Amino acid sequence: MQKILIIFFFLFFNSSLYAHKIAIASAHPLATQAGIKILQQGGNAFDAAITVSAVLAVVEPYSSGIGGGGFWLLHQASTHQSLMLDGRETAPAKATADLYLDKAGNVIPNLSVNGALAAGIPGEPAALVWLAQYYGNLPLQQTLAPAIALAKQGFAVDAYYQKMVGFRLKALQQYQSSAQLFLKDNQIPPLNSIIKQPDLAQTLELLATQGRAGFYQGIIAEKLVKSVQKAGGIWTLEDLKNYQIKVRRPIQTYYKDMLITSAALPSSGGIVLSEIFNILAGFDLEKQDRATQIHLIVEAMRRAYRDRAQYMGDSDFIEVPIRQLINPDYAAGLRQSINYNKATSSQNLAPTVTTEYKGTDTTHFSILDSAGNRVAATLSINYPFGSAFVAEGTGVLLNDEMDDFSAKAGAPNVYGLVGAKANAIAPNKRMLSSMSPTFLETKDRFAIIGTPGGSRIITMVLLSSLAFYDQQSAEQIVNLARFHHQYLPDQIQYESAAFDQVVVKALEKKGHILNKQKQSWGNMQLVIKNKKTGAVSAAADGRGIGEAVVE
Repeated sequence: MQKILIIFFFLFFNSSLYAHKIAIASAHPLATQAGIKILQQGGNAFDAAITVSAVLAVVEPYSSGIGGGGFWLLHQASTHQSLMLDGRETAPAKATADLYLDKAGNVIPNLSVNGALAAGIPGEPAALVWLAQYYGNLPLQQTLAPAIALAKQGFAVDAYYQKMVGFRLKALQQYQSSAQLFLKDNQIPPLNSIIKQPDLAQTLELLATQGRAGFYQGIIAEKLVKSVQKAGGIWTLEDLKNYQIKVRRPIQTYYKDMLITSAALPSSGGIVLSEIFNILAGFDLEKQDRATQIHLIVEAMRRAYRDRAQYMGDSDFIEVPIRQLINPDYAAGLRQSINYNKATSSQNLAPTVTTEYKGTDTTHFSILDSAGNRVAATLSINYPFGSAFVAEGTGVLLNDEMDDFSAKAGAPNVYGLVGAKANAIAPNKRMLSSMSPTFLETKDRFAIIGTPGGSRIITMVLLSSLAFYDQQSAEQIVNLARFHHQYLPDQIQYESAAFDQVVVKALEKKGHILNKQKQSWGNMQLVIKNKKTGAVSAAADGRGIGEAVVE
């Protein structure tokens, strides 16, 4: 009897130790720490998501901001329900399919990347208000306070900030409002110099006190439209007033006994992941040698990305054959065309377009609160520093998400992705995205996961999901060496640590074209909970400067 009591008390206190763990992993320590404090103040995961989103908008202007948008994947523990909050930008009402083409029908270089004409109508401010109104416990004045304070007091320039500014220096120098904020004497700021954003602080204060009207109407809206139009953009006050958040059902699929819940259109992430996992489910990957595993994964990537280019866009505007694309029977047909010993040429799947992959973008965070609520959020202004254009008097750095549309069918965007008419520009339409905030769940564990990385986001989440299925730890998963195929260009891009020479030779023998990248990519943020023990772990990608905290 005494032994039974000892075991009971051990299990009770051990489970109590883990039962109320909270965790946040984000791309910047200041955002993680601010989010943890909000949880400690009685906020839930959704309150913390507001805080983390807003702080990242201040301290990571190269990755996200209230002049951009994103997807917030939410799981409410009390209802056991998951939904996707779609805060994706929309095309202005005056946008046309040939907006970025010259008279000869050719794409005008950089017109959809730099400046006011490149910007879609922001969705992040509306998303933060929605979270506070429907899911949060705390008022916006409290959850936005850390971001407001950081915008006023400033944050210190680090080496990563310098690197990103260097990447977009010429674009930032074009606009005085941007150069004054993000540069020093029109050049890269020195280490530890302070970046202050007083106008952004005022904009956030209006959002906190007036809700969506503080951004989408009134003085801020007027300043935004005036500045955009002065710089050659086509925004109107009606565009801002009419912007609407969308609440969507996530895409769910199984890989063996692992449930994958990911983003729905206008994110291609959930559909592409489903298609790849359905193809791979017919192979026994564990029994294959390393080169064959990679070969099969790449062939699945190739086919899913081909369908992305052909079929996917904003499903509020076009018919997308979603049920077909995520149907296991459809995947079985695609699987039949895969040869174990020979790479498929992408030219045999559809006409080819030669291009190069460029750039990195976006940010991600993962949150778990003590009640079991979860948030996976991937946010973006697209290219580093977005359009590089700050609307005067607002502090708002505008996105260049219009580049995520297909400016011309078959023409690659800045990330090398091609698209068809499904993703053509249209008024009020949402542009196709690769952002893929994701929940993973097996009988033993669940994970909250996502990453930036442009067109490579989906394949990073894919590889990490397979590693999670194989019981790898949070640290192992976020630091996993990566490889990628996106249908076009027809090549396997890989980090130097991903393949040894034996694997390289084996893949080349199968006919694959390999492209070893000089730089790594991605900045994954991950939280894992063991459902049996209650133990929580979290990790921030070693490629970035983020921080993961479990308390």
